[in-house]
Amino acid sequence: MITQNTKNTTKYADLWYNGTYLAIIPITYFLIRLMEHMKRGPKSLQIAFTGENLTHFGGLHLLQRFIQKLNLRYLFSHYIRFPQRNNRYTIAEEILALLYPIILGLGRIEASHLLKHNGVFQYLTGLPAYPNPTTLRRFLLRMAPLALGKSRKLYDKLLLIMIQKPSLPKKVIFDLDSTVLVLYGRQEFARVGYNPIKRGRPSYHPLLCFNGITKDFWHGELRPGDTHTSTGILELLEASFSKLPLSTKAVIIRADKGFYDHKTIEYLESKKALFAIVAKVTKPVKAKLSSLSYKRYTSGTETSEFAYQPKGWEKEYRFIVIRRPIPEEPSEQLSLFSIGRHSYQVIATNLKLNPLNVWKFYNGRASVELIIKELKEDYPLAKIPTKHFAANEAYFHLLLFAYNLINWFKRLCLPREFQNMTLKTLRTQMLLVPAELVRTDNKPVLKFPSNFWYKDKIEYTLKQIEKVKL
Repeated sequence: MITQNTKNTTKYADLWYNGTYLAIIPITYFLIRLMEHMKRGPKSLQIAFTGENLTHFGGLHLLQRFIQKLNLRYLFSHYIRFPQRNNRYTIAEEILALLYPIILGLGRIEASHLLKHNGVFQYLTGLPAYPNPTTLRRFLLRMAPLALGKSRKLYDKLLLIMIQKPSLPKKVIFDLDSTVLVLYGRQEFARVGYNPIKRGRPSYHPLLCFNGITKDFWHGELRPGDTHTSTGILELLEASFSKLPLSTKAVIIRADKGFYDHKTIEYLESKKALFAIVAKVTKPVKAKLSSLSYKRYTSGTETSEFAYQPKGWEKEYRFIVIRRPIPEEPSEQLSLFSIGRHSYQVIATNLKLNPLNVWKFYNGRASVELIIKELKEDYPLAKIPTKHFAANEAYFHLLLFAYNLINWFKRLCLPREFQNMTLKTLRTQMLLVPAELVRTDNKPVLKFPSNFWYKDKIEYTLKQIEKVKL
């Protein structure tokens, strides 16, 4: 109903905005009259702290059910054994207590205390008591020398099982990369090395290998910050090849110029592996670029190739060249090496593809850079938990196992449109969903919102989880 007061207020509003009576209508009068017609919020709302069966981790039930299907609690207890000073928590419980904060996005270990006061979370995960941050750090420090090797073997055992689902792989792509983890404390082996993020700051410099097809973490090592990229590559490759399932017929390596070395390439050929590795543009290579004949494509990209035996190498190899015009505002990547108005990229390869397709195939390696970015932003890879290198190494491998666990969960259980989600998106869309735990007919029931938009997705996921078998 429109009252006379409403009409007057509207009239004054019109006059105010038209500026006719700007000088004679006080702004306070206008605001007061306008606020009279606004909907008021509750004034007598009371707050009570009596809710015991609520949680915003409702979607965690799906992941917990997947963990149960993998029988992780038993596997942790059976394969990772070492003497414990604190018998209040089992080894499996402490490992799970470290895994959940990583997956739920709580960041540093200190934030894990939030889970200690969430009764529904404890009920869903089967952790009736929750270790405090100090206990978890001590566990990592004790676990590192006594059981890090055992835990890594278990992670590899599960990787071998899961890589064969839903079908046996015939081809594996190894995407190699290294990254810098900037350190701000006095961590053991924190050293100053190549650090494009924070020049002059100490860091760790891990070496990583991922399966370019499934996106699984395959192998990696945590290293001091002053370690050169190429250090430990052969050991990394040997470990990676040793994990291949018997069904594998072809292995292809993609890597940047930090991995360009004749020993690496000779090792790959001894394994009959294929490779596409960015070459360092030395003086002899640079001298060849201007004399080549290039094939131009409609995109403006040009390609060529040449055979070349670098000094100290046993034989010549195929090198393909990609030349592109430098845009007016070149990116950092394009400006790495240029001659005149063109940027160049040279790739050493034994792939029997035309140069353009070799380049396109190599560009698929960009996915590993996105994975590392996700590990730093959505997982706490860049948040080093202790001062001790061995404990940090144990946490490093546990975190990468957590990444694999989520990757398997997405690949085997979630609808197709969810499978490329980052962990951050998966949390907001599914894991961090409010829910209420109630009892109906003396049976526990987890109640999601009645209008939850992913109801069908959750039901689909539960059905897929039941199909998972080790």
